[in-house]
Amino acid sequence: MKAKTVLVSAAVGVGLGTLLLPGAALAETIVSPASTPVGGTVVLTATTCNPKSGDAIFRVTGPNRDQNVRSTTAAAGGGLSAELFTAGFTLGTYTVTATCGDGSAAGSATFTVTPIGGAPAGAGGGSDGTGALAAGGTLLGAAAAGTVLLLRRRRPASVVA
Repeated sequence: MKAKTVLVSAAVGVGLGTLLLPGAALAETIVSPASTPVGGTVVLTATTCNPKSGDAIFRVTGPNRDQNVRSTTAAAGGGLSAELFTAGFTLGTYTVTATCGDGSAAGSATFTVTPIGGAPAGAGGGSDGTGALAAGGTLLGAAAAGTVLLLRRRRPASVVA
């Protein structure tokens, strides 16, 4: 009987994790390279946007910038991308926030504009890890819920004298 209780509790925990994981929206925006000299080009990619839903909008904000850039192509690995030429940008760190054509958020990333002849361009990335953090939190919550259910079922009923 106790084995059945453990199995049911574990199944509930796994079921909750499975249901909540897609809701965590593993949205990811990538900027490649993560560092570029003034006048360089970075590629902005929203990996979770469906090209059939319309263009993605990348909002670029930073020291002297607050502009929107529309996606121009479907990315090779999936999603939508655009190129951004950094001529006229002030040195510093910029944040890119992406929104898919259907209005859903696609995450954010950062890139740095360096002086010409400054730091070499990075190998890419720039994701803030929000999707991984949300997935981890969801799984942790599902495990906690399963533990609570397991402990409640194992506690014997108290006897009133």
